[in-house]
Amino acid sequence: MASDKPLQLAIFDCDGTLVDSQHAIISAMDMTCKTYGFDKIPAESVRRVVGLPLEVAMEMLFANENRETHHEMAETYRAHFRDMRLNDEVEEPLFKGTIEALDALEADGWLLGVATGKAMRGLIPTLKTHGLQDRFVTLQTACRAMGKPHPEIVEKALSESGVDAKNAVVIGDTTYDIHMAGNAKVKSIGVSWGYHASEELLQAGAACVIHDYSELPQAIKQVMEA
Repeated sequence: MASDKPLQLAIFDCDGTLVDSQHAIISAMDMTCKTYGFDKIPAESVRRVVGLPLEVAMEMLFANENRETHHEMAETYRAHFRDMRLNDEVEEPLFKGTIEALDALEADGWLLGVATGKAMRGLIPTLKTHGLQDRFVTLQTACRAMGKPHPEIVEKALSESGVDAKNAVVIGDTTYDIHMAGNAKVKSIGVSWGYHASEELLQAGAACVIHDYSELPQAIKQVMEA
């Protein structure tokens, strides 16, 4: 017997939400600075721009440089990160409880998706490392659409999965995730273990902030009922 329950989609950010990739990101940024003879960027400053399109992040971190240099530095960063991955130097562990939360949502009938500032060539290896490549019905990246906080990658996720915006929720760790969700008219839940503070996520429009993945199923239920 067919269910009358509409399709629902939980859209996850990747870096800082599903996986703790900060050490790899900071290392690649340090190597990029060294390539150009620049001083290292403080780790906290690097964490603040995680999730943005890489060229935009470079513009924010190196405001005194021109746009051409920003694009060159973005490509240099990508090359360093690729080399790190080829040398098995990239550590991107899942945050505690990630698998259990995905299992619980799927058991409740939720479709799962990813909307990330990563390029697809970076996202796929990350998911494969943890055996997650087949868990998500839609994978949206900034290399195929406008990056956060523009709503396009969420809109593409909704279109690809056949889910209405009112039946979707974004889970993310930065204000860029929350603003992206709001721009797409989608509800959002913040996570406190990522790169932006809980207070910032709430001010940006998150319906709530969770502090452990075990809280997610109940948080989503409350947010969608509200």
